[in-house]
Amino acid sequence: MRIVAGAKRGLRLASLGQGDAAAHLRPTSDRVRESIFNMLSSGRYGDPIAGARTLDLFAGTGALGFEALSRGAAHATFVDNGAKACALIRENTRIMSAAGESRLVRRDAARLGACDAPPYTLVFLDPPYGKDLGGRALASAAAGGWLAQDALVVREDSVPQDAPGFEFLDSRRWGGTYVMFLRYAAA
Repeated sequence: MRIVAGAKRGLRLASLGQGDAAAHLRPTSDRVRESIFNMLSSGRYGDPIAGARTLDLFAGTGALGFEALSRGAAHATFVDNGAKACALIRENTRIMSAAGESRLVRRDAARLGACDAPPYTLVFLDPPYGKDLGGRALASAAAGGWLAQDALVVREDSVPQDAPGFEFLDSRRWGGTYVMFLRYAAA
């Protein structure tokens, strides 16, 4: 697993290889990550990466948030409750030299509680497939004040998912990964 573009392009991150089913870790492939960031950089959504406060829910290895940092995001907060995932994120923070621009929160992304930081403008959501956790995580993030008005959300899953309270912008499928681009509009 490597950083695809930006200031840290080519940097190899610590990874699980093919994933860890017991820990529910399934890293986003370099190909899918590159495709997601190509869409984000296309101008279709403005410039959502430069200066972004990024929230990486069900962060796993943190590859999505670290890619955003490499491409100009100002900050990334990684949320995961798994011990193995948190260890990987800490190692990747070290590899990226990103301690000053990142934060790790060990918590269930589907039960975030109140946010104690400014809200996030770019959100990555890659929950374990088939467990119906993505919708609960988005609802929790909205209720807890984690999301800025008009935050852009990139949601991965194995099948299309509903996202009440979010404007559907676009979707793509890469192999077994379905990616939706959503915009948050506070009620």
